[in-house]
Amino acid sequence: MAVAAAQKNREMFAIKKSYSIENGYPSRRRSLVDDARFETLVVKQTKQSVLEEARARANDSGLDSDYIQDEFHYGTSDTSPTVEDGTQQDETKNGHLADADIGDDAAKLDDDYTLTEEEVILQNAAAESPEAEQAIQQAALLLRMRDGMGTLARILKTIDNYNGCVEHLETRPSQTEGVQFDALVKVSMSRVNLLQLIRTLRQSTSFAGVNLVTENISSKTPWFPRHASDLDNCNHLMTKYEPELDMNHPGFADKEYRERRKQIAEIAFAYKYGDPIPSNVYTESENATWMRVFNTVLDLMPKHACREYKAAFEKLQEADIFVPHRIPQLEDVSNFLRQHTGFTLRPAAGLLTARDFLASLAFRVFQSTQYVRHANSPFHTPEPDCIHELLGHIPLLADPSFAQFSQEIGLASLGASDPEIEKLSTVYWFTVEFGLCKENHQLKAYGAALLSSIGELLHALSDKPELRPFEPASTSVQPYQDQEYQPIYYVAESFEDAKEKFRRWVSTMSRPFEVRFNPHTERVEVLDTVEALETLIWQLNTEMLHLTNAVKKLKGSHFE
Repeated sequence: MAVAAAQKNREMFAIKKSYSIENGYPSRRRSLVDDARFETLVVKQTKQSVLEEARARANDSGLDSDYIQDEFHYGTSDTSPTVEDGTQQDETKNGHLADADIGDDAAKLDDDYTLTEEEVILQNAAAESPEAEQAIQQAALLLRMRDGMGTLARILKTIDNYNGCVEHLETRPSQTEGVQFDALVKVSMSRVNLLQLIRTLRQSTSFAGVNLVTENISSKTPWFPRHASDLDNCNHLMTKYEPELDMNHPGFADKEYRERRKQIAEIAFAYKYGDPIPSNVYTESENATWMRVFNTVLDLMPKHACREYKAAFEKLQEADIFVPHRIPQLEDVSNFLRQHTGFTLRPAAGLLTARDFLASLAFRVFQSTQYVRHANSPFHTPEPDCIHELLGHIPLLADPSFAQFSQEIGLASLGASDPEIEKLSTVYWFTVEFGLCKENHQLKAYGAALLSSIGELLHALSDKPELRPFEPASTSVQPYQDQEYQPIYYVAESFEDAKEKFRRWVSTMSRPFEVRFNPHTERVEVLDTVEALETLIWQLNTEMLHLTNAVKKLKGSHFE
């Protein structure tokens, strides 16, 4: 229930703008880092718009003023409540306070009343149907009491008048100036009554603050894909980049090229988990563009690429997947990767949001475009195309160590905050896209953007840029250059060293839970319960048994 509710909340605040200059995208060169920053801004704007609309509805007609009675004007008699001036009032009816004149301060609505994000989510859930309105909701209220413990009895009376059940109550002296005590009250009551209770409490001058945390409606574990099939749900956030959006795009004036891009995009939009990736019949012009870039990579690779890239590239050639005259089909490449590292490909119509792209890596799924850059610009494209994906990313995704590093970036992104997604995207940018490594005291390239861009590759390996050792903490906040070549590159001692540093850095992130990928079920497991930890320990013990037996047998064979 919590996962479904969190997914619904995600859709409520979903990004509905395309990544274009017209919508405020910060640059014309697409990058994962700018994607993340743009998403943070648009999500904030979208969320603010949703909240303002909900608050306006609430102030107009969302909560009946007849229900907004300030309980703290009543006494605490066990019979009928009395107003502070002693006037007798009717009992409550149907869980609400009886309609009565209890004074201007109690009856009027506060025009400046604003719903919090939690309350907007709760209100939307209650508005789905009459049944949803009366559904029992668990929630925690943090009340900052100005008037001391005498307020507590009136709190409990108010909850009782709204047919609520108190499941937990604790207080402590407050450290906030002007507030005597903080009270944490966990309640269970209908959603509609909970909303009215919160507003009643907010209307009282007895509190310096009323904070709500709901269970299931707004889970402490946010929505993110739990199974590879959940990546189907990310399609509505797919960037529909079209060349006509940007006058500087090589295909801006080419109607035939734009139409071709749309045809290829439909393949990705129709794709679902478990489907074979449909073949795309490439034109003679597209294959010619591939050949020019492919042959250039062949010339530069022996001197400038890292050994892992070269080894995997050779295997792809031996499998007749990488050949000069033909663009590989994604299904063939996906099957090759599955056999070597467990990675698979999924067709993408364009670029996913940074969050969704990184999340796919957690499942060892790489989102790959199928369209080809314009023929007039074979060595440059304003956004990644299949030539960049195939020649830049695929060889290293066939290397076990690098594949593990890519997956760990993806796992770290699940449930991460927007600022942390920006940092992870920056790390990805300076490693997977533009990373350098040491090999026999020489610099080699392993970044996909370098290996598929001749000019930047030669620049990165010259004496012009500044080279820094890879440290995730500093790399994650380093500004990058998107108009010219990078002035700074980060150098890893090895993939294993980069993974170890990355793991230590990820452990400092604010996410309050840990996740792991189960390769047998293709499911991400959240390690936030004793049962989940016990299952993991049992699996680790089984693996340790296999390891111990293997070591014993290995020693025995050496002794013999």
